[in-house]
This record gives sequence, C-alpha cells and structure tokens, in this order.
Amino acid sequence: MMNKRFDRRRQQVFAALLFSLLVAVPVQARDFRDAVDDAVRSLATARAGGKGSRENQQAVITLATAGEKSLLPLLNGFENATPEGVNWLRNTFEQIADQVRGSQKQLPAAELEDFILNVNHSSQARRLAYESLLLQDPGLRKRLIPAMLMDAGSEFRRDAVSMLLEQAEDASADAAVSLYRRAFSGAVHEDQVSKIAERLRAAGEDVSISQHFGFVTTWNVVGPFDNREEKGFAQVFAPEEELQNSAEFGMEYTGMNGPVKWQVLQSEDDYGIVDIAGQLENYKGSLMYLTSSWDSPVGQSLQVRLGTPNAWKLWVNGKLVFEREEYHRSTRMDQYIVPVELNAGPNLLVVKLCQNEQTQDWAQKYQFQLRISDAAGAGVLPGQAVAQNVYAEEDSR
Repeated sequence: MMNKRFDRRRQQVFAALLFSLLVAVPVQARDFRDAVDDAVRSLATARAGGKGSRENQQAVITLATAGEKSLLPLLNGFENATPEGVNWLRNTFEQIADQVRGSQKQLPAAELEDFILNVNHSSQARRLAYESLLLQDPGLRKRLIPAMLMDAGSEFRRDAVSMLLEQAEDASADAAVSLYRRAFSGAVHEDQVSKIAERLRAAGEDVSISQHFGFVTTWNVVGPFDNREEKGFAQVFAPEEELQNSAEFGMEYTGMNGPVKWQVLQSEDDYGIVDIAGQLENYKGSLMYLTSSWDSPVGQSLQVRLGTPNAWKLWVNGKLVFEREEYHRSTRMDQYIVPVELNAGPNLLVVKLCQNEQTQDWAQKYQFQLRISDAAGAGVLPGQAVAQNVYAEEDSR
C-alpha cells in the first residue's frame, strides 16, 4: 500500500513542477514518443532513498507537457517497475488525469477501457485506470464489473462479488442460493468468502472454505528440536540436512526431549490452521519440521501464501524460498506471499516452524496456515493447472 506521506510529498512536488511548465521548453513533436518513453522508464526504475530524483522531476515535467497522451505509457510502465517506481508512476498518472479533468477535457476513454479489459497488463495499473475512468463515466461499473468475477485482479473480483451479493439480498431463496454459489466461485477475499459460506450453509449447502482457498491441510511433522535462546533458527538439524542433501527423510531423530518420529497432522480448520500447541503440545523453546507433497499436472508459476505468528523457513523442492526470524507478531491469512515455480508431478513443501520461550499469554500461539494460489489469490488445488495474470497483487510480504 502506498505510503500516505510519500503520496502527499509527490503531489506537492508535482504541483510545483506543473507551475514550472510555464517556462519549460515544450517537447518537440519529432521527439515526442521517445521523450515520453524515456520519462516513463526513468520513473519506473526509481529507487528508494531519493536516488535519481532530479531526473524523475524532469521526467514528470516531460509527461505533464504531453498531458493525456502520456497516460497509457504511464500505465504500461507498471510492468517490471520497482516499488518506488510504481509510486512515481501512480502519482504522475493521477495528477495528470486530474489536470485533464480540471481543464474540461476527457480522458481517452476507449484506450483506457481497452487497457482495463486486457488481463495481461499489471493488475495495479488496470485498477488505477478503472478508478480514474470511473470518475468520468459512472456507468463503467455496471458495464464492466459483472464480467470480471474470474478476473486476474483481486479488486475487480471483489467488485463483481459485491454486485452478486447485492442481487442476492433482493432475490428469492432459490435464486439467492444460485447467486451465492456463483459469487463463491470468484471470491478471493476472506470477509466475502466467510459471508457467502455462512449464507450457503444456512441454506443447507455443503461448502468447504479450506478447499476454496487451496489450503494444504495434511502434513507430516517431526520434532520438537531445540530452539532455546532462539538458536535453532539458524541451526541445521537432521531433517534439514537431509533436505539439503536431497536424501530421503529418516525414520527417527534425536529431538530436544529424546527420540522423535514423523507423525501425520491433519487440519480440520476452515482456514487450514495447523496448530502445534493445540494438536500436539506447546513445546516452548522448540522448533518443528513439517512436510507435505503438492502434485501439479504441469510446471507452473504459483504463489505460496502463509500466515503465522512464529519464526519460519520455507523450502520448495529443496530450495529455500523464504524465511522470517520474527516471533509473536500479529498474524493473518496471506500474511506472506511467496512466488514459486512448481514442477510437473509431486512438489515437496517443507516448513521449519520455531517457537521461543516467552511466557506471556499472547506468546503462546504455535501455528501456521499455508495455501497455494494464483496471482489473484484464487486457491489452487493439487492436480489443477491455471492460466493467470503474471503480475501479483501488491501485498504484505
């Protein structure tokens, strides 16, 4: 999410730059396209810490001079832009769009609508174009959103689901169930899924939230191993050593309290929570290894989405793809989003979950939830192959 202070600063800079346009040298027609492309590229590659800010200010002047003709190039610039670059592009687009509307001109509606409908573009850029064009054309929502239930952008899906829920409120019982079922198929936000599932269950329908979101619910677990003084996070224990050496896992190991063996842990929770403290024991100052196999019919790019209040590491097919050494922070669904490349056939997921020795009530959770999704956040089950937007939604990682 864009920092509000950063946003205000960019708007102030932009206003000052627009004033300077009164004395700026206009872009020559023969250099127009190259100048706009160079300006967009400068903004898109911006880095944190203000590096290149002088060049970016000049780029904003160039794009503001071009006016509405720079809007589509700005949107296209979202592809492969840095996080800082996205902020520059977004602010510049919004300010130029405001200037166009303020001068009683029209945004290029046909071009923007085509951009919105092309799911191969960045979801962030498509949403920015939609929200800007919506100010000019309030009928855009009813015209576009109903067909976006399975869109690559999660916010478009949210809008489409909302429209179906509005219809269901005024429908007969049978019609409402049909509308809820349809809404459920495209819902990717926890609050909407929970509401729809509640309505469907009340109507006697069988609903699996866990399957809908693609939670991995069956794990093999072994432990506890020693994590006293939080030393175990960096230490390589036997299961991890076997993973790194591509060997088969052993049958028995020496744990912190004696011999330990693998056992099956099954989550029955709607949101796939695997609860070590609730289902096994809250071994303070310990760590556990958990493994699961996820079958893919083809090689594909998907996401692992994980939530936990504990320190953790994640390996996919023997490769460490993410780690976070932080204990007892707040937790939520999809707290971490990790893009992964899955192979055709079985893919081995391994989680190292670490608990420390804090005794406060709020420090007793020893759990995680993990699911497989596409870039829009739609759950993917083993055996499924998906066509997806290659641009992930901006989210906490």
